[in-house]
Amino acid sequence: MRPNAILIHPPKRLSDEQRRFYFAEGYLHLSGFLDRAWLSKLTALMDDFVDQSRERTQSGAKFDLEPGHSAATPRLRRLCQPVAHHATFWELTSNSPITDIAEDLLGPDVKFHHSKLNFKWSAGGQEVKWHQDLPFWPHTNDSVLTIGVYLSDVDETMGPMGVVPGSHRGEIFSQYDERHVWTGAIGAQDRPRAGIERAVYLQGPAGSVTVHHCRTVHGSRPNNHPSRSRPLLLQSYSSADALPVTPYVMPCRHDGAIVRGAAAHFIEFDGGTTEAPPDWSGGYSSIFALQEGGGTNDYRG
Repeated sequence: MRPNAILIHPPKRLSDEQRRFYFAEGYLHLSGFLDRAWLSKLTALMDDFVDQSRERTQSGAKFDLEPGHSAATPRLRRLCQPVAHHATFWELTSNSPITDIAEDLLGPDVKFHHSKLNFKWSAGGQEVKWHQDLPFWPHTNDSVLTIGVYLSDVDETMGPMGVVPGSHRGEIFSQYDERHVWTGAIGAQDRPRAGIERAVYLQGPAGSVTVHHCRTVHGSRPNNHPSRSRPLLLQSYSSADALPVTPYVMPCRHDGAIVRGAAAHFIEFDGGTTEAPPDWSGGYSSIFALQEGGGTNDYRG
């Protein structure tokens, strides 16, 4: 759905100034947005899943583990599709102030795409290299975004999300290397054009919200805090008239659920092109493993 059409509808949580900023800059930062009641529920759940991960020795469909993870010293990179593992995560995603933000920025008809909880553990928790989301999961149009919630206080040492303002209005960069192996990151030859020197880092107290457009260049440094992890709960949505071109790599029962309004009667298409992502139907690791060099060059098709 186009910004001008979205702005016709009155907002539920955001001001028109905030909505126009998002459409112009490709991101939004709401410091301390989510209230204490929600944070208490989410952090209790997070702690429970960390305890569950102590029993795991390798990554799988539920947990993505950092090297060195153990029962005594758990080090998670990600809880995949948290909405599939507890009803509270789905409540936050489908019927909460977070859903209101999605509606304010995508229009009255909103579709869920996927969720994840990235931990970025203390003392070197993994960086996420500069990339764009749309090449991972292309849609028929780019009315697609991700809303993050910090579940703990985040300062500059902890690898807060960095975004390049206005980059959603620029080119879509290749995330394949010179051998045409998918790396999930913008290559060194393209980074000078990506505007990374202009990046804004979104830090703040627990409950702060980040929003980024699917074409916005973004990434994060390692977490160098000696003792505090940086859990960021992420929910991705699209306007109902944006259809995914490829299936999501970690499906769950909520895929494609309409969380606001109704399913679209018409599909909207954007012009332009983007490279197809690889064929991950035989299995998918994670963005972390791909960026570490576990890439693939198998096209979908």
